[in-house]
Amino acid sequence: MFMKKTTILLICSIIIFSCYRVPITNRNQIRLLPETMLTSLALSSYSEFISKHTIVPVNDYRSQEIEKVGNKLVNAANELFGSSKYKDRIKGQKWEFKLVEKSEVNAWCMPGGKIVFYTGILPYTQDENGIAVVMGHEMAHAIAKHGNERMSQQLAIIMGGVALDVALNEKPEETREIFKSLYGISSTMGALAYSRKHEYEADKIGLVLMAKAGYEPQKAIEFWERMSKKGGSSIPQFLSTHPSDENRIREMKKFLPTALKYYKTP
Repeated sequence: MFMKKTTILLICSIIIFSCYRVPITNRNQIRLLPETMLTSLALSSYSEFISKHTIVPVNDYRSQEIEKVGNKLVNAANELFGSSKYKDRIKGQKWEFKLVEKSEVNAWCMPGGKIVFYTGILPYTQDENGIAVVMGHEMAHAIAKHGNERMSQQLAIIMGGVALDVALNEKPEETREIFKSLYGISSTMGALAYSRKHEYEADKIGLVLMAKAGYEPQKAIEFWERMSKKGGSSIPQFLSTHPSDENRIREMKKFLPTALKYYKTP
């Protein structure tokens, strides 16, 4: 009985001291994994991915556009959170932007700020505003630490709640595949990706980021309307676990007045 009570108290203590507030949405969040370890795992997966794909050269106008938008959004994030109670959200983020030659409609950002766009999404982004929509959304996942939440959930469900370092030592390949599946880059597991709650949250934070960076948040509606017209039987990886276009657009329209408070003209 004593051991049972001790275990319950320990679990409660972990939850209490691991509870955080997500910026912009103010949602309560529980993160149980060491962020440094998660970032290290991200860097390893990112390096492996980059080594196996063709990177669009930095002198290509498409890469330059990705870099330009990315830097503007990073500056916006620094302005928003750099001197606030959320400064830990951007501390340690080593932002990096890559465009890879890949026909899939996809983009992702790993913990630590490594962002990859696939060339297949560019016909839908079309211009800087469209890139800012996707970039802001993906950066928001990193800032909100959604990867930590989701990885914690998956370790609990798939591997019995073991610690990340134990999982990496005992089942390194399976653990890495679980991690990569969060970002739609796993070749052996179905994409787990983020929950719809995380997606809606990333939409809101992303709208604020792009508005602060000088991009019109209304353009996000146009982007998702273009994506909704893709249709067909093949759902883009970028949308595989996302909310439906109709629901997403409705929620964005409701949040636009808030995002517009952060908008500043270039």
